[in-house]
Amino acid sequence: MDSNSVASPQSVIQMDNIYRIYGSGDVAVKACDNVSLTINAGEYCAIMGQSGSGKTTLMNLIGCLDKPTGGRYALDGTNVSRLGKRQLARIRNRKIGFVFQRYELLSNLTALENVTLPMMYAGMSIHHRRKRATAALSHLGLGNRLDKKPSQLSGGQQQRVAIARAIVNRPVLLLADEPTGALDTQSAKEVIDIFDGLHASGMTIVTVTHSHEVACYSQRIILMRDGKILNGNIKPDNTQAIHQMAAL
Repeated sequence: MDSNSVASPQSVIQMDNIYRIYGSGDVAVKACDNVSLTINAGEYCAIMGQSGSGKTTLMNLIGCLDKPTGGRYALDGTNVSRLGKRQLARIRNRKIGFVFQRYELLSNLTALENVTLPMMYAGMSIHHRRKRATAALSHLGLGNRLDKKPSQLSGGQQQRVAIARAIVNRPVLLLADEPTGALDTQSAKEVIDIFDGLHASGMTIVTVTHSHEVACYSQRIILMRDGKILNGNIKPDNTQAIHQMAAL
C-alpha cells in the first residue's frame, strides 16, 4: 500500500493528535492542541468557538492552507500532513471548495470567468470550463448574470458566484468560513438553503461560524476552546448545549 494512503475511505477528514505551534521558546503559541477529529463523507458540521479558540487555525489545517507542526491528517484517504507546497496546492484545487465571508472574487473578471478559474488551474479545456461554469451558475439562479462583474452584483449574488466556484471542480469537501457573515438576513437564508441542497446531494460540508443560527442547520457542532475540541458532537437540537455555547 502507498505510504500516503489510509484505510478509511468513508472518512473525508481524519485528524489524529494534530497540533500547530506558532513561534518558539517563551513566545510559542499552541493554536491547535492535540486535536483528533473525524468527519465522514456526507456529513455537515459546524466549527464554533470564541476568537482565539483555535477554530481558524483548525480551518486552515483542514483546508491545507497550513501544515501541522505534528500529528497526522488524512484528507479523503491521503496523508497530507507532510506534503510540500505544490502538492498541497494540487490537493486544494481538486479536493476542496472554499467559500469565504468576503467572497474573494476577482473584480476584473465576470461571474463566469471567476467560476472557470479552478478548472483552468486543473488543466481543463476552455470548452469544458465554460460549459461546467455556466451549469453551476445557472443551478444557483445566476444564468442571466454570467457576464456581470462583482461590482454589478449584490452581496448575495456574489456569494452564490463564490459557491459556484467552490463546487465546480466537484470537490470532496466544501469548506466555508463565515459564509453568511457579510450578508443581509434574506441573502443569508438563501446561502443556508443552498448549503442544505448541496448536503442533500451528498456533499461533505464544514463551516466555521460565530452564528448559532447558522450552526444549527448543520448535523453536528464542534466547539473549540484554547486550541482544543471542547465538544465534538453537539447536536443542533440539544438546547442545553446551545445555551451553554451562547454563554461562552
